[in-house]
Amino acid sequence: MEFLIVPRYKLHIAYDGTDFCGWQRQEPLAIVPKIDAGDQEPGAVPQATNEPKPNRAAYSPQTPLIESTRPGRVALRTVQGVIEAAVWQVTRQRVEVLGSSRTDSGVHAKGQIAAFTCEPLLVENPDGTFSLPDEATLAATRGTGWPHERGVDRLAAAINSRLPDDVLITGAALVDPRFDPIGDVEAKGYSYVFHVGPARPLWERRVVHHIHNPRGMDAAAMNEAAKTLVGEHDFAAFAAAGHGRATTVRTVLSCGVTRESEHRVRIDVSGTGFLWNMVRIIAGTLQQVGLGQRTAADVKAALESRDRIKAGPTVGPEGLCLEWIKYRPAPEFVVAPRPLNVQTGEAPPATPIDQPIDQPIVQPNGAGP
Repeated sequence: MEFLIVPRYKLHIAYDGTDFCGWQRQEPLAIVPKIDAGDQEPGAVPQATNEPKPNRAAYSPQTPLIESTRPGRVALRTVQGVIEAAVWQVTRQRVEVLGSSRTDSGVHAKGQIAAFTCEPLLVENPDGTFSLPDEATLAATRGTGWPHERGVDRLAAAINSRLPDDVLITGAALVDPRFDPIGDVEAKGYSYVFHVGPARPLWERRVVHHIHNPRGMDAAAMNEAAKTLVGEHDFAAFAAAGHGRATTVRTVLSCGVTRESEHRVRIDVSGTGFLWNMVRIIAGTLQQVGLGQRTAADVKAALESRDRIKAGPTVGPEGLCLEWIKYRPAPEFVVAPRPLNVQTGEAPPATPIDQPIDQPIVQPNGAGP
């Protein structure tokens, strides 16, 4: 039987990605070279100076700079950065919130998964054993972390109270400390939604991609073309340059197109993994099929060519949404309520990890969590 010393939490996250520079935390240099033309001779080559100047090359006015914890850098507004800041306010610990999918700027999510681990309050001795820290350290760390006895519902509520309106923790769970939100993924599902028609979708403009075409799109033809992408293939033609992967072979489990309404066409695609911009290129290619610019045979030929220029365009991020992530089944893990007896190595009766813990567990000596 194993016992948990350091609690690890899994978060279910939804967000409107419009005003974010993607999921992954980004902290570029705060100082960029500035051309100082003053006090220079006419015709001389301008000299660059290191005068502090915000580095605004990688984000828009809608995503302003926020304070970075790293000297000399600025933090772009990312989902990971915003959630880590909220977790720090709740736990008083600087933790990494590791996300399963590194969604791009402007991409939305209903089913993002992330995990973080609170720091331990035990001190590892040179001989490999653990002991309680000294009184000064205990006093300094009192009130930090999130003991599992407090419950995951309270954790989600506490984080949500410190998040902006465009991010929401929709659920939380205590998981095996070895849980890897990236490596343990079995499959992911994305959707891409088109709004087709002459009128712009004013109220839904953030979550659909507008196609100005009065004749509409042929969803049935798109669906037939989508079937050619199902299975294990080399998707080099559907990957952005610089994807950085050792192989472009991926398995698409399903790919289908449905008409949701007169002006709304939706693509749903699932797979074991995706390349950079792969779903948006699939959507751009199927868009051309829907507009009569390609056939299903053309899509199959583009796939077999493994040539990026043979596939369709990379459509905008606003119509893309991470819908769900499925994980491989994990064995049940049990957690011992604190405190552990570090001198004897014994622990109180263990609690299954999936059992709700709503109230603090009172130890025999009357101590709380």
